[in-house]
Amino acid sequence: MIDIGEQLTCPPEFESRRGVSWRHLVAGGIAGSISRTVTAPLDRLKVMLQVYGGKTEMNILTGLRTMIREGGFRSLWRGNGTSVVKIAPESAFKFAAYEEIKRLIVGDSGKEITVAERFAAGSVAGAFAQTAIFPMEVMKTRLAISKTGQYNGLMDCGLKILQKEGIRSFYRGYIPNLIGIIPYAGIDLAIYETLKQLYIRRHPDQKNPGVLVLLICGSVSSTCGQLASYPLALIRTRLQAQATDDARGGSVSLVRNILRTEGVKGLYRGLLPNFIKVLPAVSVSYVVYEHAKAVLGL
Repeated sequence: MIDIGEQLTCPPEFESRRGVSWRHLVAGGIAGSISRTVTAPLDRLKVMLQVYGGKTEMNILTGLRTMIREGGFRSLWRGNGTSVVKIAPESAFKFAAYEEIKRLIVGDSGKEITVAERFAAGSVAGAFAQTAIFPMEVMKTRLAISKTGQYNGLMDCGLKILQKEGIRSFYRGYIPNLIGIIPYAGIDLAIYETLKQLYIRRHPDQKNPGVLVLLICGSVSSTCGQLASYPLALIRTRLQAQATDDARGGSVSLVRNILRTEGVKGLYRGLLPNFIKVLPAVSVSYVVYEHAKAVLGL
């Protein structure tokens, strides 16, 4: 699984044969874990801007200062443990669903899968994976916006949410997330795979594209996917955080309040640090992924 900034994507070279799939999964898990850790401060900054940016006029610099002043330099990585832990199940669900859906679409015909079919497969796989790991997304958001000492790790965060708010809180923001994952996962996987296959057809002498080509494909696909789905991701994050009375009122109330008080640009708060982290996230993820595959004999 390759980290492309906001979500994880399935490399098209993944094979579902026994003895190969688990090694791709391990390679992707290693790459995703390292990439998420390197870019964790930007991810936490994005969440802080999404939740508090409209109320406090927080920007990138003031956001970083606020986090360091409140919890020290280590606080920039708050919530990263959850991001790393959820990579394995998210990768497994997305890999399995994506490959199975593609197999069902192609069947025994052996035809090349189309862009529309890749879009459909990516959307369904993304929705399936997000449904499975969504409670961890909620805990990651709560940890990211928490103050020092508020939670004593992932388990403590989960128990406190369960005790104070009930089990339904673990799926707060699920609907906008599910709606958002369709354009994100679909556009991301379709564009990534299409660009890679286009390169392979134009360079038949090269069996596999190099890291630089994969880096460009991943960056372009991630940017397109994020632009299409970012407002829904912001709504999801605010609902998960429950930082405002409007968030408690639901998605429609929250959107109305954002448009009334912040305008359309309020739906894109935190987009800049999210884009800033795309290049290092993709770079680290792809380089580590390629090296991990070589070590695992892929």
